Amino acid sequence: MSWADEIGGDEETLSELIEASRTPDGRRARLHELADTLYLLPASPSHLLLLRLRLLRNLLAGDELNQYAFIERSGPSVVAASVLSSPSLAPDAARAALQALGNTALAGEFHRDAVWEALFPEALLEFAGVRDAGVLDPLCMVLDTCCGGEGGRQRLNELCHEDLGLPILVQVVNTASQVEHKEEWLEWLLFKVCVEEQKFETLFNALCSNDVECTDNGEYNAKHAFLLGTLSMCLNNHPKEVTVSDSFAHHVFNVHKHAAETVDFTHRGMSPLPTGCPAVDILGYTLQLLRDICAWESPSSETQSPVDSLLQTGLVKDAKVCPYIGYRRDLVAVIANCLHGRKKVQDEIRQLGGVLLLLQQCVIDEDNPYLREWGLLAVKNLLQENEENQKEVSELEMQEPVITPEIANIGLKVEIDKETGRPKLVNTSDVSISALK
Repeated sequence: MSWADEIGGDEETLSELIEASRTPDGRRARLHELADTLYLLPASPSHLLLLRLRLLRNLLAGDELNQYAFIERSGPSVVAASVLSSPSLAPDAARAALQALGNTALAGEFHRDAVWEALFPEALLEFAGVRDAGVLDPLCMVLDTCCGGEGGRQRLNELCHEDLGLPILVQVVNTASQVEHKEEWLEWLLFKVCVEEQKFETLFNALCSNDVECTDNGEYNAKHAFLLGTLSMCLNNHPKEVTVSDSFAHHVFNVHKHAAETVDFTHRGMSPLPTGCPAVDILGYTLQLLRDICAWESPSSETQSPVDSLLQTGLVKDAKVCPYIGYRRDLVAVIANCLHGRKKVQDEIRQLGGVLLLLQQCVIDEDNPYLREWGLLAVKNLLQENEENQKEVSELEMQEPVITPEIANIGLKVEIDKETGRPKLVNTSDVSISALK
């Protein structure tokens, strides 16, 4: 019996073929088998449909001849129609179909264009509505892959189109927030849309349209918080692989300011992010985004970093009761990154009377994990090559809650000058940094 005959056989035979096609030799140039599978797919009962989709997925994994044959036989349209025409869209079948289409899209621009033409926008919207993490991951793979490469910008513009593509993105975020999906394909897709394509404001606002779940004065919901949390994770995990624009930085800061006006700061939070309260989560995730934006460095020395323009907005002026565990740490982290190599910010902290306040952050706080570490970094950056700030610290009276032993961890210590009886700041090698005369 030939493989072509076996494809129309029972489940056991198909399972054996799927296993054989897992290896490069087992799937190499199986053009006739691929064609027969596509031919049988539309009329397949559900139990055979899934197996044949998995067989296609394997045949299309890195085999160039199979991938071209799949496109020539209108494979993307056949697969999409076969799956979506079922009375009920089974997650396993949707997943296998999207994996097959993702493997095809990875082959090159010709293949990406064919996959996109077959799926956009109706099929993609239907797939995005499946509440299953196993479906969402290959869907994001297809979207991200098709929106990359030579023709990716045009397809990305279509995906961000208000009437055609934006509903797909909204559905993706909605589904991802419900199933708590946090894989890298989703991160890259949303970062590409919101930051590189500068559609953050558009998508953020669209998440509120016609949504009865919008709470917190009708403005924020769990989808907003999920989007910001995903963007924060991507920037934090891949700072050297992404580009951050001034526009995105200012949009994040504006959302942060608005969230700060919405959150009730009279009650101390008892849980870390996510807290379950959309406004508090948005406050926290935007703060973490600002922390990493302030640390991000442009690969081009001629390009101004977003933090430089953010500082003109009064970025570092914020001090509230902690609405979630880690809020004060995140505030100090933003300030620490803003201080790095920026004398203007160092001076502003001193002029606002913030030197003492930063020194007081070099402590262990159970409600703010790693506060001490960020506080030490902030003080180090505050004093770096700034004689005025060094002098102010040296003039402080020797009070244990103010000058903590942790200062020594950044190479500094405060001791009493034997001649004047006043405190002075010295480094650990006993070379005076600043002392009163």
